[in-house]
Amino acid sequence: MEKKLTKRSEDYSKWYNELVVMADLAENSAVRGCMVIKPYGYAIWEKMQSELDRMFKATGHQNAYFPLFVPKSLFEAEEKNAEGFAKECAVVTHYRLKADPENSSKLIVDPEAKLEEELVVRPTSEAIIWKTYKNWIQSYRDLPILINQWANVVRWEMRTRLFLRTAEFLWQEGHTAHATKEEALKETKLINELYVDFAENFMAMPVVQGLKSESERFAGAEQTYCIEALMQDGKALQAGTSHFLGQNFSKAFDVKFTTQSGGLEHVWASSWGVSSRLMGALIMTHSDDQGLILPPNLAPIQVVIVPIYKGVEQLETISKVVNKIKKELTSHGISFKYDDRDNLKPGYKFNEYELKGVPIRIAIGPRDLENNVLELARRDTLEKTIVPIKDINKYIKSTLEEIQKNLFDKAYKFREEHITEVDTFDKFKSVLSVKGGFVSAHWDGTIETEQAIKKQTKATIRCIPFSDKHREGNCVYSGKPSSQRVLFAKAY
Repeated sequence: MEKKLTKRSEDYSKWYNELVVMADLAENSAVRGCMVIKPYGYAIWEKMQSELDRMFKATGHQNAYFPLFVPKSLFEAEEKNAEGFAKECAVVTHYRLKADPENSSKLIVDPEAKLEEELVVRPTSEAIIWKTYKNWIQSYRDLPILINQWANVVRWEMRTRLFLRTAEFLWQEGHTAHATKEEALKETKLINELYVDFAENFMAMPVVQGLKSESERFAGAEQTYCIEALMQDGKALQAGTSHFLGQNFSKAFDVKFTTQSGGLEHVWASSWGVSSRLMGALIMTHSDDQGLILPPNLAPIQVVIVPIYKGVEQLETISKVVNKIKKELTSHGISFKYDDRDNLKPGYKFNEYELKGVPIRIAIGPRDLENNVLELARRDTLEKTIVPIKDINKYIKSTLEEIQKNLFDKAYKFREEHITEVDTFDKFKSVLSVKGGFVSAHWDGTIETEQAIKKQTKATIRCIPFSDKHREGNCVYSGKPSSQRVLFAKAY
C-alpha cells in the first residue's frame, strides 16, 4: 500500500489502470490483450452474475451452454452479422501441432492437420444457437424459447484496457425465439427494463434508456435498445443492449414453425447481453483518489472489523465480542470479514480496505469495549461515527442502505449536470471539448450527418432516448428538420 494512486484530475486513464491492479481486481496476462481476473475482482463479478441470473430466472429464462467454436459457413449465414464481426474474429485453421524437424524442442503447425472447414472462435453466439434452434422448433407449441448462457467470447482487439476492452471477456447472452413480432419486441423491452433495474438498484449507476442509431445497432438487428451510463471523466459507456432481431436469423437458418392455423412461418427473435465491462463501469462511476468505492449491494465484503490490540489476551477478548457481532450480521445476510492478521498494523489494513472499497469499516480496541462502543467508518463519505455495540446490527443495516442510496444520488446528480442541450454546432464542439458528458442535440436522422459529426468531434450517438420523443427542431449539423433530440458523447 506504499504506492499512492495517481489523482483522477491528473491522469484519469492512469488512475483507472492503477486502481484495477492495486485493488487486486485484475492484471494483464501472458496472452496479449487478455486479462487475469483476480479473486477479489471475480467475487464482484460473481455478485453481478448472481443478481442478474436471479432476475433472468424470475422472468422465465433458463441457462444453457453452446459451443465456443462456430463453423465458418454457419457464421456467414446471416450476412450483416458476419460482416459486422468479421474484423474481430479469431479463426482456427488447424487441429494439431507437431515437433519442428529442425528443432525438436519447438512446436509448429502440422500442415497435414488443416481443418476441412475453419472454425470461428465465437464473438457472439447467434449463428450456432439458431442452427441448434432449427432442430428444436417445429410447432408453435415449441415456442417461446427463453435461453441465456454465461460464457466467454473473443473479439480481437488491438488496443486493450482491463475490463473495458479485452480480446477475451466474460458475459451473458440471451437468445429467445417467439411466434410473433409482438412477443419478440415485448421480450426485448423487458430485458432493457431488467438491465435498468440492475444498473440503478445494484450498481447504483444511473442510466439513460433508448434506442441505438442504425449505424450503432447490433449487426443483424432491426432495433437495438440500450442503457447508457456516464463516467466521471465525461465519457459515456454502453452498459447493456437488447436486440430485436426480427426474422433475420430464422430466415438465414430456415427456422420455421407450424402456426395454430396450420400455416408455416419464420420465428421471431431477440438477443441481449451485458459483459464484464460492467466492472469498469462500476469502478469509474463511484471510485475516488483513495481507491474503489463499492455499492453495498455488490460488495463481496460489506463490513470489515479491524481489531486494535496489544497481546494475545486483548485480541481474545475483542474476538469474543466480534464473533457475537458476526453471528448477528451474517444471520441478516450481511457479508462480513474479521481481519485479525497479526503480521500487519491496523493502519495498513485501514488503507487496504479503503483501497478495496469495503462500504463499512469498524475499528475496535480495549477502550471501545470498556465503553461498549465501536468506531464505524463509511467508505463513501469517509465519515467516522461512534456507535453503541448493542445497536450495531440496526446501525449497519441502515448505513448500508444509506450508502447505496447516496452513491446513486451522487452519480445521478453528476449525470444530470453533464447533460447539456445545444442548438449550434459551435456550441456542440465547445461543450464536448471543455465540459464533456452527454450533449443533447437535434439530429436529422441520416447516417451521413452522424458520420460527419463523428469524424469532426469523435463523438457518436450514444442513445436516442425515450424521454425526448416529439421535441421537434433543426439538426445541429445540417439544419434540416429533426423530430427529437439525441445524446452524443465521446465513449469507451
